[in-house]
Amino acid sequence: MGVLDYLVGPPLRTSEEERHRVGVLRGVAMLGLDALGSCSYGPEAALTILLPLGLLSTQVQLPIMLSIVGILGILFFSYRQTIEAYPNGGGSYTVASANLGRIPGLVAASALLVDYTLNVAVGISAGTGALVSAVPSLRGYLLPLTLAILAVIAVINLRGIKESGTAFLLPTYLFIVTLLGIVGLGVAKVIASGGQPQPVVPPAPLPEAAGVLGLWVVLKAFSNGCTAMTGVEAVSNGVPAFSEPRAAKAERTLAVIVGTLAILLVGISFLCKEYRVGATVPGSANYQSVVSQLTGAVVGRNWFYYLTMGSVLAVLALSANTSFAGFPRLCRVLADDGYLPHAFAMKGRRLVYSRGIIVLTLLAGALLLAFGGVTDRLIPLFAIGALLAFTMSQAGMVGHWRKQGGNSGAMFVNALGALATGAALCVVLVAKFTEGAWITAVLIPLIFALCILVHKHYRQVDKQIHDAKPLEPQELASPIVVVPVEDWNAITRKALQFALKLSPEVVAVRIVTDDEKSATDLEKEWNECVVAPLEAAGKKPPALITLHSPYRRFFTPLFGYISDLLDHTDRQIAVVIPELVEAAWWQYMLHNQTAMALKAALLLHGGRRVVVINVPWYLDPEEASPHKLAKEKAESESPTGT
Repeated sequence: MGVLDYLVGPPLRTSEEERHRVGVLRGVAMLGLDALGSCSYGPEAALTILLPLGLLSTQVQLPIMLSIVGILGILFFSYRQTIEAYPNGGGSYTVASANLGRIPGLVAASALLVDYTLNVAVGISAGTGALVSAVPSLRGYLLPLTLAILAVIAVINLRGIKESGTAFLLPTYLFIVTLLGIVGLGVAKVIASGGQPQPVVPPAPLPEAAGVLGLWVVLKAFSNGCTAMTGVEAVSNGVPAFSEPRAAKAERTLAVIVGTLAILLVGISFLCKEYRVGATVPGSANYQSVVSQLTGAVVGRNWFYYLTMGSVLAVLALSANTSFAGFPRLCRVLADDGYLPHAFAMKGRRLVYSRGIIVLTLLAGALLLAFGGVTDRLIPLFAIGALLAFTMSQAGMVGHWRKQGGNSGAMFVNALGALATGAALCVVLVAKFTEGAWITAVLIPLIFALCILVHKHYRQVDKQIHDAKPLEPQELASPIVVVPVEDWNAITRKALQFALKLSPEVVAVRIVTDDEKSATDLEKEWNECVVAPLEAAGKKPPALITLHSPYRRFFTPLFGYISDLLDHTDRQIAVVIPELVEAAWWQYMLHNQTAMALKAALLLHGGRRVVVINVPWYLDPEEASPHKLAKEKAESESPTGT
């Protein structure tokens, strides 16, 4: 078995694809980690902005989170309709392109590509940040840890859809059960205490109010809290990953994800108010996450606390898996439409779009390196792409229902969704623009422009190569074959033998610098090994042309000769290149690879009438082995010859 077989598994047949699709159970783990994990940092992101308000921050945060949950509910009904209308994968790009046109569709796609990439970086950095805060001795290894987790998630996704869903089952459902348990127990204690619960472990004391509650503060807190809505798009984009009936299972998966997320967001915000849990300053020595404080307040620092926090850390670190499910599929759709390289539409050895997974890994890795793996530096870039994609998708669904000529209720829901997410987008963009959101605002148009350029290139190629003309029998003349030679050996012999099968008119070209003796030796061997046998067989021997190169250049005189041939004939010129193929990768460093360079130069500059043909000579692995060569040398130097 090869390295890839051990790392990502043996190749799968195309016929096995249906067996490797997922149901609701695995679908939640595969597509819901981003949305579910956001409940641990969405409320905290809002509370961090409200920190100067002191105790008042816990009172203000609940209505802010309720408004976000309201938008989340609208998105649920909207995306449920999207799944029904586009059961083959109704991501924002598909919906917007079909109903609003190419430009809005590409805007949605560009926004989603940015959002997926940022989600990977933010999710993993949040997970490792929480781990480092729990184990301070790991603080110096923050960046290596984030990159290591990124690599692990990438490898798991390269193993296939079913494997990625299975791998994340335990942390996903452990997270759901433990956090729902904390919320349920916390609410029960609030009710039992008459609204005056006593924390088992008191949360960090809130500072004295040093700010005034104003509209701008509320809007900034709202914009931070909107990070809790990211990830909802993934289910509608990943419908093809489900087993039949796909649409029904995707809808149930979306319901589980959104329903659980809404309960957790409202529950955490409510308990923060009741237990007076606020944010602590990120990066400070006394920093403690809101979920950590709340869990300690409800159950104390016992085994259940550590089990809960362990599941939170795992889900945060693994929440990037949602993007690894959505990003490659979006790339595939864009590639099918000619807006990304066609290679993105090809499935890999495990029936997943491997190139999309690899590109996402590299982009997220670059982001983590650029920002040092610190979550707070990445948060301002977050949510804009998702909200823009939400808005375009909902507006597209409005257009869909208008085309259908009915269902005014569904149209109203989608129109309300477009207005709500559009308004949220404006708030987030204004509130976070100077803090780094401008980077996202620049990246989205850049990706949009890149897609347009790729599409333009493919259109130009299609225009040039499209040809409905029949074959022209009168243009079947054999080509003039040119064979570059250096000396007479087995490689040259094989290439010349093949050239003589192509055409009766073969020319061997050698480049002479200042070694006249080697040139004379080649002429002698040429007469003995080429001319004599062919004349004896009654066949015309190929001419041996000598080109002098006083400046030791090889390509220039050869290209000049081929150019002269093209000027004096309208026939094709076939250049047969003898090429040595090494038996091991390290042997390539021991040869100058002239044949490879010549082929590349001819393909770039040869012209349309020049055809390049490689004739490989494969080295025998055993004969080229250094162990065998050393043994033969030792035997030859032995007095007995044995």
